[in-house]
Amino acid sequence: MKPTSTLRAAIALTLLAGAAQAAPVSVSAVMTPQEQIKMDFGDGTKHFVLAVRRTGIAKGEGAFDGASVTEIGWHDINPPSGGDPRGYLQLKTANGDVAVVKFTVRAVFMNNGGKTELFDNGFWELVSGTGQFANMRGVGALEIHNAGGAKREFTLKGRLLPAP
Repeated sequence: MKPTSTLRAAIALTLLAGAAQAAPVSVSAVMTPQEQIKMDFGDGTKHFVLAVRRTGIAKGEGAFDGASVTEIGWHDINPPSGGDPRGYLQLKTANGDVAVVKFTVRAVFMNNGGKTELFDNGFWELVSGTGQFANMRGVGALEIHNAGGAKREFTLKGRLLPAP
């Protein structure tokens, strides 16, 4: 039995759709400060801005797994009202490919049984890259958690696809 042209077209579309599926990304990196400047406003509030460069290694699944990560961040924090961390992550793989990720986060302070907890949730976007990241786009969710002292754990989940 010979496949009809409609069946052949359906098979071709199925194969193309499979090839274009988004590559999942799910990594975490414990980031250690290398340089930071904390600027207090001196107005009697707890409001401060932290300019920071942190480094770590991404571990998990997808194209970012094993990459060295450098954060160049600007964290505008006003406890207990909230905050707006933002910046860039440069992820560099073992073979030298570079991905530049822009991130935006909203910091929210909440009372959990008399204890103040900070929740940092936001999103990331792949904005440029070299090698395997050239001509790629990516987007996903980002969470930042305290990892002890001045260390922070950045968790990125999302997808990578070719740029249009």
